[in-house]
Amino acid sequence: MEQLKRMAVFATVVDRGSMVAAAEVLGMTPSAVSQQIRKLEDSTQVSLLHRTTRKLTLTEAGAVFYQSCAQVLALAEQAEQRLAELRDAPVGELRIAAPVGFSGRPICAALAPLLQAHRGLSLQLFFQDEQIDLIEQRIDLAIRVGKLEDSSLVARHIGETRMLLCAAPSYLAQRRPISHPQDLIGLDWLTMNGELSHKLLTLHGPDGDVQRLRIESRVGCNNIVALRNFTLGGMGVSLQPAHEVREELATGDLRELLADWQLPAFGIYIVTPRRDAQPAKVRYAIEALRQHLSMR
Repeated sequence: MEQLKRMAVFATVVDRGSMVAAAEVLGMTPSAVSQQIRKLEDSTQVSLLHRTTRKLTLTEAGAVFYQSCAQVLALAEQAEQRLAELRDAPVGELRIAAPVGFSGRPICAALAPLLQAHRGLSLQLFFQDEQIDLIEQRIDLAIRVGKLEDSSLVARHIGETRMLLCAAPSYLAQRRPISHPQDLIGLDWLTMNGELSHKLLTLHGPDGDVQRLRIESRVGCNNIVALRNFTLGGMGVSLQPAHEVREELATGDLRELLADWQLPAFGIYIVTPRRDAQPAKVRYAIEALRQHLSMR
């Protein structure tokens, strides 16, 4: 690294025509500049400059060496410029991971305007319900729901969502009316793998009433969209994120059960590997997602 620094000093001396002028540009004293040139010549064992009291001239070796030094300096300046672009403008490849349920309109609504406004930005999306290793997969940011494990990742809370008890009308037509949590016992349950720890369902009702039920899962799945399709197909009852089934509830394809009884809310988070020195593409994406995914 010291040799690269001396090469930069040498190129600046040649460009500026004197050690005094180079010293002003580099923020060094003329004697410090002279010392760097002398060390460069000592390490290469080649004379690079003819020094007189009036001016400096390049030796033949110095002229050849200067071309390489100038290229190194130009590459360094290009690298700094590239870093400045990444810092100040959303450019490059943006890699985002999110649960499968977020693959619908909100993500598109948040990121499409960003892509349209910044042609130098490209996007790679990874939708899966299992948590992805952000560092190993070079993920810039991830959307995560629920309780977060302690880690070195930085989490930004952007909202809350509730899980709703849902079933299709075709399934409910075959069952007795459901008006109390006890009526849920014995139904066909469709659950996410790992959901409902120990198959215990906790519901909070009117006047602070709490009901805890043990249920048996008939279908387990690691994909919320597949689980939703089973539910829409009349196969049983499942827990669905409120923000993901609004359309199905509005059209009547799904019905919410026991609307007066609620499960604990889940936090929605944007997670990044680090908080400081974020490139512009990450900062812009975080703000866009915050605006479109904030749920209360």
